[in-house]
Amino acid sequence: MRLRHIPGSEQQIAESPYVIGNPEEKKAHWADVFGNENPVHIEVGMGKGKFLMELAGMHPDINYVGIERYSTVLLKAIRKQEALKLPNLFFLREDAGTLADIFGPGEVAKIYLNFSDPWPKDRHAKRRLTSPRFMAVYDRILKPEGIVEFKTDNQELFAYSLQSVPEAGWNVDWHTFDLHHSEYGEGNVMTEYEAKFSAQGKPICKLTASRKAPVSKI
Repeated sequence: MRLRHIPGSEQQIAESPYVIGNPEEKKAHWADVFGNENPVHIEVGMGKGKFLMELAGMHPDINYVGIERYSTVLLKAIRKQEALKLPNLFFLREDAGTLADIFGPGEVAKIYLNFSDPWPKDRHAKRRLTSPRFMAVYDRILKPEGIVEFKTDNQELFAYSLQSVPEAGWNVDWHTFDLHHSEYGEGNVMTEYEAKFSAQGKPICKLTASRKAPVSKI
């Protein structure tokens, strides 16, 4: 989908107090950004921010960072945050591949991947956010007990993820092919895409992943 460019969007983003510029300078110091030692949760590809804003309002004891690389989309999230002024939510205009340059080892408690680009062609598999390439990036920034949560309506991407995540050395702790009609649906917070797809009758898939426990040596 082609996004319409909004003239001046880059400047508006750069001037927003809710967007962290030069985030690599905050690496291992995100507690200073928020002014507390609360856990940090991030969403990669947050879109217009509905999901994170709802979570941030529900959980003031958790710090949230929304990551979106498209300026036009990020600007819409900024507009919402200007009205809400949630103190525990900031944004980054970055690519997922740079996360290990922005967050220190063990600095993130949870990563949300919601309705990521499926990159359907096989030659683009390494660009999928649940590929071993990206799981290795998450491994560098998550706490030892850290969790990755992934939701999608794309059955092919979900099938790929159920295979790629374990291949990357992670556990799939649980998964469902129909989140809204499963025991895991209680308390679910929907994204913009999720609300749209659910209204169309499309089942939503979800999994959570954690690192495999190291094998003890005798």
